Amino acid sequence: MRQFAQHDNSADHPADQRPNWRILRSLWPYLMEFRTRVVLSMVLLVLAKLATVAMPLALKYIVDALEAERGMQAALAVPVLLVLAYGALRFASTLFGELRDAVFARVAERAMRRVSLKVFEHLHRLELSYHLSRRTGGLARDIERGTNSISFLLRFAIFNVVPTLLEILMVAVILLLVFSPGYVLVVLLAVFTYLVFSIRITEWRTRFVRETNEMDNRSNTRAVDSLLNYETVKYFGNEGFEAQRYDADLVLWEEARMKNRLSLSALNSGQALIIALTMTVMMWMAASQVAAGTITLGDLTMINAYMIQLFVPLNALGFIYREIRQALINVERMFGLLEQPPRVTDPEEGTTLTMGGAARATDQAVGEVVFERVSFGYHPQRPILHGVDFRIPAGRKVAVVGPSGAGKSTLARLLFRFFDVEAGAIRIDGQDLRAVTQASLRQVIGVVPQDAVLFNDTIFSNIAYGRPGATRAEVEDAARRAHLSQFIADLPEGFETMVGERGLKVSGGEKQRIAIARVLLKDPPILILDEATSSLDAHAEQVVLAALNEVAARRTTLVIAHRLSTVRDADQILVLEAGRIVESGDHETLLAARGAYAALWQAQSRERPASA
Repeated sequence: MRQFAQHDNSADHPADQRPNWRILRSLWPYLMEFRTRVVLSMVLLVLAKLATVAMPLALKYIVDALEAERGMQAALAVPVLLVLAYGALRFASTLFGELRDAVFARVAERAMRRVSLKVFEHLHRLELSYHLSRRTGGLARDIERGTNSISFLLRFAIFNVVPTLLEILMVAVILLLVFSPGYVLVVLLAVFTYLVFSIRITEWRTRFVRETNEMDNRSNTRAVDSLLNYETVKYFGNEGFEAQRYDADLVLWEEARMKNRLSLSALNSGQALIIALTMTVMMWMAASQVAAGTITLGDLTMINAYMIQLFVPLNALGFIYREIRQALINVERMFGLLEQPPRVTDPEEGTTLTMGGAARATDQAVGEVVFERVSFGYHPQRPILHGVDFRIPAGRKVAVVGPSGAGKSTLARLLFRFFDVEAGAIRIDGQDLRAVTQASLRQVIGVVPQDAVLFNDTIFSNIAYGRPGATRAEVEDAARRAHLSQFIADLPEGFETMVGERGLKVSGGEKQRIAIARVLLKDPPILILDEATSSLDAHAEQVVLAALNEVAARRTTLVIAHRLSTVRDADQILVLEAGRIVESGDHETLLAARGAYAALWQAQSRERPASA
């Protein structure tokens, strides 16, 4: 399908593009959905940090108490109480942290659910051309990584960045009140240097993260595409060729991963150097004061504990910043899907397509279809239809025939409104399709495509998909009318037989009859049969045609056909060539005219004995 515009996500996100930090604001509504939980989580966060900051103080008094030359009773009683207090603070820190995570869990999981559903619904709103050109493997990876990254952003941005900054502030205040300002200056200088270094290096290596993601998408897309076309690969014995192409993508992925790993090592080494230098300076300052007798051994222990306690989350903050950058990239790509505008949309004041309810109740036909000088092209430089003008009276069958590429299937896609016409109009019972909602339009149209695709589920579920609320008796009746009853009865698992990925476990004819049964269950007033019997043998074709003719008797039917023998009974036959109707009439009239239809008929008549 080269005529469709290409949608390549990787092209929209070059490897050196900066992530959009405004994406964080788009997550705010998901937090506000659970205001109480968010507030309670923040309270528990502060309590956990207060307990964490208090632990080095308890440790100081334990050391000082043991160091002091006191009586045996004091030496035992005081440290025991302090040790118990130290243990209680450590437990409280962990407990409040776990309670915080438990309270906030609903917020993060609900946000993932909301965004996943929003993207899923949006993808279904996008036009057919997008889905014909998208890369399924890469798209699935973008959604998976983006969804997981939302949870990461919500959890770590709130519960690691904020508390780390809070802890730095608390420690600075304690050092300023208890010791000299020099300690505070060293800590603040170290934190500033650490943050600047981490941000600068992380900004530099972001391109490698993006490149890794793009190569990951490319290799995954290649693998999924090859496996979906397993039979074609086998037909041509191209397993080695497919492996070579996949490995070529994996080579690029490996190189991107190596760049990512090496740049990460450089970042980690620089951060470790800053931490080591800061710890050395602080310990030298404290040891000097202990030697001079200006501070106690407990004070040195407290300073050491604070430094370790401070740099552990600070070191995590560097990791978290890196991960936040990567998460922003992942969320940006997923949100980019939401920014892809659908080309086929409902009007702001779209109405529901109305058809004669009373007429249908009395089995009177409804659903007149009119094409009014319709012009359309998938690409501006390649028009497909040129002023096509015809009418399908309610309850009648009109067939469109012609050579490949004439635009026959395009008529069906326009009627189903996969695309909008460029000129002219299509009407159902006098209503322009562009003026009614897509949901109401598609509810009244049933389609049996040339290549019916089934879900990897049971035969029963695939038929019931035509009307999910249908009873088992209704599903079985639809299968009977599609002449599937005997085939299903011969299967060991009957209706519960799995059809496999894309229906590959059943034959083409059986797959087509399942698709026909699905449409019969839907029971629409308008039918589109796009080469609906092309996969059937002569016997099965006649059986299914009889069923379709019976069902189409009170329905408006558009038949797209290549084999003229299948449309001899149509009320009107249109011959389409190069996007224009060149002949119209019933079978006998067109044969008598000795024009394009007659030539096609004679050509196919000569082919039939040879094929037989």
